[in-house]
Formats: sequence, C-alpha cells, structure tokens
Amino acid sequence: MRHNAARKPELEHELLRDPRLGFEPAGGSSVRCLQHGVPWPFDCWHYHDEYELQCINRSSGDAFVGDHIGRFEPGYVALVGARLPHTWISHDVPPEGIAERSMVIHFRDEPLRKGTDLFPELKAVLPMLDRARLGIEFFGIHALVRERFLRVQAQEGMARLAEFIGLLHELARWPDWRQISNTTGTASEDPSANTRMRRVLDYLDQHLTEELSLPAVCAVANMAESSFSRYFHKHMGATFTDFVTRLRIAKACEMLQTSDRLVSDICYEVGFANLANFNRRFLQLKGMTPSAYRQQAQDRFGLRTAQNTPLATTA
Repeated sequence: MRHNAARKPELEHELLRDPRLGFEPAGGSSVRCLQHGVPWPFDCWHYHDEYELQCINRSSGDAFVGDHIGRFEPGYVALVGARLPHTWISHDVPPEGIAERSMVIHFRDEPLRKGTDLFPELKAVLPMLDRARLGIEFFGIHALVRERFLRVQAQEGMARLAEFIGLLHELARWPDWRQISNTTGTASEDPSANTRMRRVLDYLDQHLTEELSLPAVCAVANMAESSFSRYFHKHMGATFTDFVTRLRIAKACEMLQTSDRLVSDICYEVGFANLANFNRRFLQLKGMTPSAYRQQAQDRFGLRTAQNTPLATTA
C-alpha cells in the first residue's frame, strides 16, 4: 500500500490533531468536523478510536480500507468504523495542491449506544454502525452529505447534535451502499508491530505483480516463516496467500473499472500466473466473473460503453 514519505504513526492520537491542520479542539463536542486538502499529513495508513465519515469533493485516487483497495472519485462517501485502518491517497494533485478535498466527521460509538436507553429512536442507526466495522461506501448521496456536513459544522451544542442525528438518519435509510472490507484488520497496539506491518505492506505494494516469495517477505519483516505466518494472520485476519490474492483481485477490479484492457492482460498484470486460476479466484471473492464485474461497473458508473469494451471470451 502507498503511504507518504513521512510514515506517520498507525495511531492517529489526539495529541497529533493540531487545530492548525483543521481539527476542532477536543472536548468541545462529541461530533467533530474537519475539512482538509492535499497534501495532508494524515494521508497515511492509520486508525483511530472514532468512526469517520469521509466525503470527498475533489480529486481521485486509491482507497484503502481494511483489506480493500479500490478507487475513489469526487462524490465518494464512506463511513469507517472505529479502529478500522484506512487512508485515501489522491493521485491527481496539481503542484499547488488542493485546498479542500475532504469533509470529515469524527464521532464515537459509546454515546450513541448509551443514548438508545433514553431515546429509543436512535436504535434505527445501530445496524449501520455495526456494518461500519467493515466500512460502508454510499452511492449517490454526496450532495446530501455535503449539505448536511455544512449544517453540522455551522452549529454548536444541541443544535449540532440534532443536525448530526439527522445526517445519521439519512445515511441509515439510504438504500444504495456496499460493504467495503472483508475483515476489520484491526491495527496492533504495539508500535514496533505497526512499523513491521507497514514495511510488509509497502513491500507487497511494490512487488504485487511479481512472484512473491514468502522468505523474501519474512526477511522484510525480520521474522522466521513460522512466526510470520501466525503474526500476519493475527494482524490482517487472513493468511498471507489469501491476503495477496485479495490485493491482486482488488487491483484487477480497479483496472476493470477504469480501462478497456483485455481480461487476460489484466490477469497477468496483477500477478496471476494463469487465467483459469484468476477467473476462479475472482468468482470466489466477487461472486461474478471479471466480465460481469466490468459490466456492472459500467452500468453503475457509466465508465464506458459496452460496444467499445473488448473482453476476453474465456472470462
């Protein structure tokens, strides 16, 4: 995965949330708003104790949430649960930067769940909060979220809370959404473990399309193979082989969405050795063939016309 050169800590600690970076002071509200552009110091693989509602207004790039790698475009809206690792890396930033890329709201789980004892109406949002443990991407809701964000940000006290509850209500009943990640991928509390995992993820990103050698990856982690296998499964919720397969399939999904490349070409470019295995694993993880996935992306996002999209007949 791509991280900026500064390699910020995995944990976005409160002490790092400088108001000069756009953060609202701690303690003023249970609902905290943030607007920021790019470059941005916290565009790195990180996690925190709050839920994060992310609304992207400008730029496109790569979305990393749990074990998911995908694309984001202007209009992207996602809700990420507490301690679910995530980052959004923009790739089309002009030299002067972008002043306002993201609108972000941070809020904690406990106050809302405790509030259901006094206000049973709040129970309507709990299923959504549970789903957010794996991240949720919403479609077609950007304009509404942007408007609601500005209303939340403009208010204080009870008025802010009321606007925020209204926003949660809209999100909870929105019909067009999908789960983002397959695993929570909860980050470790051990800073040395976080540093080790960052090295491994960086290595995987740089060599994903090559034949990955487990001994080489273990050398990056400075661990014996037997210890590394247990360590990796504990921290990423999957075996090393399964995780690499998911990364490659995620990369293939991105290419299917954004290019007219032959499915067979994409198969080899993302690191699979043969097309049959690629098609089989794609079907297992996505529930459809690569060709069907490309068609669904076209139907939803209008990325291309079907007549002009060459597809491998074996997919």
